[in-house]
Formats: sequence, structure tokens, C-alpha cells
Amino acid sequence: MASHQVNDAERGIADIIHSRSPTASASPWALPSLPVKASDYLAKPKAPARPTRRANLWISWQLWFNTYRKFYTFVVSMNITGLILAATSTWKYPRDYTGAFILGNLLIAILMRNELFGRLLYLIITTLFAKWPPLWFRLGCTSVLQHLGGIHSGCATSGFMWLIFRVILIFIDHKDNHDVVLIMGVITNLAVAVSILSAFPWVRNTYHNVFERHHRFVGWLGLLCTWAFVVLGDSYDVTTHSWKPDGIHIIRQQQFWFAFGMTVFIIIPWLTVREVRVDVEIPSPKVVVLRFERGMQQGLLARISRASIMEYHAFGIISEGVHSKEHFLICGVQGDFTRELVQNPPTTVWTRQLKFAGVSNTSTLYKRGIRICTGTGLGAALSTCIQVSLLWYLIWIGSDQEKTFGPTISGLIHKHLGPGRSILWDSKERGGRPDVMKLIKEAYISWDAEVVFITSNRSGNKEMMEGCKAASIPAFGTLWDF
Repeated sequence: MASHQVNDAERGIADIIHSRSPTASASPWALPSLPVKASDYLAKPKAPARPTRRANLWISWQLWFNTYRKFYTFVVSMNITGLILAATSTWKYPRDYTGAFILGNLLIAILMRNELFGRLLYLIITTLFAKWPPLWFRLGCTSVLQHLGGIHSGCATSGFMWLIFRVILIFIDHKDNHDVVLIMGVITNLAVAVSILSAFPWVRNTYHNVFERHHRFVGWLGLLCTWAFVVLGDSYDVTTHSWKPDGIHIIRQQQFWFAFGMTVFIIIPWLTVREVRVDVEIPSPKVVVLRFERGMQQGLLARISRASIMEYHAFGIISEGVHSKEHFLICGVQGDFTRELVQNPPTTVWTRQLKFAGVSNTSTLYKRGIRICTGTGLGAALSTCIQVSLLWYLIWIGSDQEKTFGPTISGLIHKHLGPGRSILWDSKERGGRPDVMKLIKEAYISWDAEVVFITSNRSGNKEMMEGCKAASIPAFGTLWDF
């Protein structure tokens, strides 16, 4: 099935970013500054200890049972209801056209992860509903777009359940079905099962390359097996026990068109794969900055690879706008891929020209907002604060950032963001991390913000999301697909 790794691009895994002294003069075009006290944010030998916060059970439940899980629960529940009705022969249609339920679910699962469909959906929402509808509606739009993965996972799980049901029916009526159809059904089940299991969060987050190879290549095998299963099933006449390969009959079946749609939506992103030039800047052993030609709109994610069809890794795109001559990716040196960028810097990489839209793309829906990130999470946040008018405020927490990230990234910060629109906290200089919720609350109130977007590691994301929920501050954080 279609792979999806964009969440990696919205995580601040390494706390290593630039800090600018708040004593610097404000930019002449900056909007009114926050009422920041010098005693709060000037460099200190030692940062105050952060208070320990524990969310109550109700807040934890609300964050756990988010829109992703609501989508997943709804989709799977509806399909389980249909399966029960079909298994008890209460509803005859699914027993006669089980293939349509299998492939219909898998088609929607693939569609939810298709770059073209995602970009189109984001474009429609951000064009039609920018700023004017009630805040609750715009927050709902962002939540739906961010959690489309719940529909993806729910439909993939449901399609697999219908596939098992279909094979069971064939086993029950094995005297009326050809062995080839039965064998192909079992193989298809195994391929889809491996593809789904490889996408479990523990596998995807711990063994990324295993996830990529199995979810993609076994998923493609599952697609081929699905085609064979559909064609063979439609070509075998169970009443006469003979093969009737009638092409006209096959293309008139709805499952044929579902399989055709699956194939098209899987192929489309791969038609945009190109080998492009890249300049590599290595300001420190912890960070690699990649520069590509042409500008990009904010809120997009790029997936790059050393090979055309092997492992792709997602990173947030930093750009000054669509008319800029270049855009940048910040890569924290964490795994094999990013370490290889340091040890053997490439002159070209493979990428999909059709970029994926991330949750930051919905920032244009809001009048004013806060963008808080830690470490390399800046890659998913900076373009929003640069491009979306002057209405987004940046809080960036890192360590020894000027030295670690070098002149390219710090230059963009100095050029576009003054202290009137940013708090940049160097935890090394200040002796530790700040009271993050104090920063968020002060910025949210003083900036008259409508929403907070968070890009951080797992513990940081949990702390900030729980704090914002307790303070009734609308916030969207990093996702780890469930």
C-alpha cells in the first residue's frame, strides 16, 4: 500500500538550533512586541527549574482519543457492522460483491496518502475558509486535514478484514471455486498483512528502512496480487466450473475500476520523481543543511533519497516564497541516511517534485498564531513565520544554535524575524530549557493568537499539548501515527 513518512519531518528530534539575543533592536516592520521582561529572557547562567506538570485523566483521554482515532474507530466500526450483517446473511449484497468492499476500502486508504489528492484538499480548504469562518470551524478543518491518516489506517484495516472474509467464503465454497483463485486470495492476504504490520508505529519509528521496504515493495506485490485475484475471480464461472476470460465482462465490474483507481493513485507520485542537484552545507557534526533550486510555498514537506525507488526520508521545507531562487532542508544527523550525508555529501539526490502538504499549510486559515518548535523542528516551522504575512510568532528552543546551524539558517532568522516576532531560547547559554508553557501562555495572550502549532520530540510534544489543553489553548502537535 502507499507509504507515508511525513510525520518524521514534523519532529524536533535533536534540540540544536539558533538563538538571537532579545536585546537586539526590533525590526522596523515588526508588529507590536510581546510585553517581554528582560529579566525573563536575557541570558542567565542557569535557567530556573521547569515545574513538573501531570495532566489529569480527562485531558489525557481527550488527547489520546483525537480525530485520528475517531476517524479510525468510525471507519472500522462501520465495516465491522457490515461484516457481521454479511456473515449472518442479513445483508446479501456484501456476500455477492465482497470484492467491491475490499477494493473500495483499499482505494480510499491509498487516496488519503496520495500527494496530489492531499494538495488539492489543502488548497480547497485554505482557499475557501481562510480567516472568515468561526474559529471552531477553522480548527476543525485543520484537525480533519492533519488526521486523514485515521481514515487511511481505518480503511486499510477494514479492507484487510473484508479480504479475510472473502477468502473464508471461498474456502467454504471451495468445491465451486478453482484452486488458483483460492491460492491467489491467500497470497494477497499475506501481502496485505505484511504491508499493514510493517506500518505499525513501533516498526516504522524504530526500523524506518524495514518499514519503507516492506510497506512499499510488499504493498506493490499486494497490488499485483489484488489485480490477479480480481481478474481470476471475475473470469471463473462457479456454475459451469470453467474459465471465461471475457474482457468486456471484467471491465464492467466495479472491483475492476477500484483496482484501476488504486493503481493510478499509487503511480502518480512516482511519475514526478526526479534526480536534482543539491548543495550540502555541514555547519556542525549535528546538522546538515541541503540547498535546492526554486522556491516553495510554506507548509510543504520534501522526501529525498539516494536512489530512485529506495528509502525516502521526509523533511520540512524552508523557503522565502514561491518566487525565491532556492529552498532548504534541515537534516539532524540521527540515522544512517543523515550520517551518510556528512560522510559522503551528495551532489544530486532523488526527490518527488510533487511535495506533500503538512499541517503547517493550514496556517493561512488563521488571523494570528504561535509556531513553537524544538531543535530540527525549525525545518517544518520557519517558512510559516516567513511567508504568512507578519501574523505568526516563532518560539524556537535549541542549544548553541548559531554555531550548530551555521550562517544560512541564522541568516534567514535575522533577515525575516526580529525580537518582536520571536523568542529564540539557547538552552546551552541559559543553562537549561525554559518553562515552555509560560512562554506559550504569554505569547498566546499578548499576540492575540488563535492557535498554536507545535513541532517537537515525543516528550516535548506531550508536555506542550497537555499544557495547552489544560489552559484551553487550541493547539496542534506532532503526530506519531497510531
